[in-house]
Amino acid sequence: MLILGIESSCDETAASLVEDGRKVLSNVVASQINTHRSFGGVVPELASREHIRNIGYVVRKAFDDAGKGYGDIDGIAVTQGPGLIGSLLVGLSFAKAMAYSNKKPLVPVNHIEGHIYSAFIENPDIEYPFLALVVSGGHTSLIYSPGPGQYRSIGRARDDAAGEALDKLSKFLGLGYPGGPVIDRLANEGNPGRFAFSIPKISDGSLDFSFSGFKTAALRHIRESGIKPRRSGGRISRIILDLVTSYQHAIIKTLVSQTKKAEKRLHPRSILLVGGVACNSHLRKAFKYTFEEKRKIREGAVPVPVYYPSTIYTTDNAAMIAVAGASHFDPDSPLDPELNAYAGLRLC
Repeated sequence: MLILGIESSCDETAASLVEDGRKVLSNVVASQINTHRSFGGVVPELASREHIRNIGYVVRKAFDDAGKGYGDIDGIAVTQGPGLIGSLLVGLSFAKAMAYSNKKPLVPVNHIEGHIYSAFIENPDIEYPFLALVVSGGHTSLIYSPGPGQYRSIGRARDDAAGEALDKLSKFLGLGYPGGPVIDRLANEGNPGRFAFSIPKISDGSLDFSFSGFKTAALRHIRESGIKPRRSGGRISRIILDLVTSYQHAIIKTLVSQTKKAEKRLHPRSILLVGGVACNSHLRKAFKYTFEEKRKIREGAVPVPVYYPSTIYTTDNAAMIAVAGASHFDPDSPLDPELNAYAGLRLC
């Protein structure tokens, strides 16, 4: 079974060919970082235009890289949502036209489920039930899965997503876009204890997240300490290094804390760390230490294996969409001409 995956939920135009739901034959991504960098964030209208410009080339290159022709595929999987509606519509419209012209089944895929399946690309034997932390610039969610295709949302961000909080501090300080990778790198040089950030306490006892308070606290530290944003190309001061390190440390502590509470309640056999922020080296180390290494040292504590994708499958890509689509593939499914994109599509 050969599936073409198409992803265009935000600012990456991507296409991938995946064989038998696991073997990635090609994975092409056209990034828009340079388009949006001067704005410090994604501009939806510009993102849509770039998708229109790139999607034909990206799909053709995916076939060329895999050494396959259009007639070789068994079906097409495409992101239906959530995401930016204009961006989603470009990918979905292209996929519908291609499915119709080639008489192939079309499988709509939830972007969040795609991120979950990204962990399975290199780890096909992940045990159920699992607990997944999906963390990116637009999403921060804890999802419990007792079996294939079964999901239960047990925690979500009530305000900003974790990745958004990192990007905004980077923008405040003139460190560049996207901010998450910049802060991850700089945090190797700073002091995580110099600036105090209170970990949010959700009063109703839920496993939800809140990150807006971190931004408010960071702005207060910036004002009280007289921190000036870095000028373009200028040296990054010690105080900025310490601020971003303390800020990231507090966000990671929150993510680990809520996941740990969920793990104690639900006792999963596996823990997945997926989404763009799962690239963060400090977050990966914290998860591995908390759920695996620390428990190997403590007598009587049972380690829970932590899985995360390689970097190429962590940020938005089409291989994860193809793999997720393969799990729902029905060769006899008719093409629905009314299939639409939904910016707020829920997984569960």
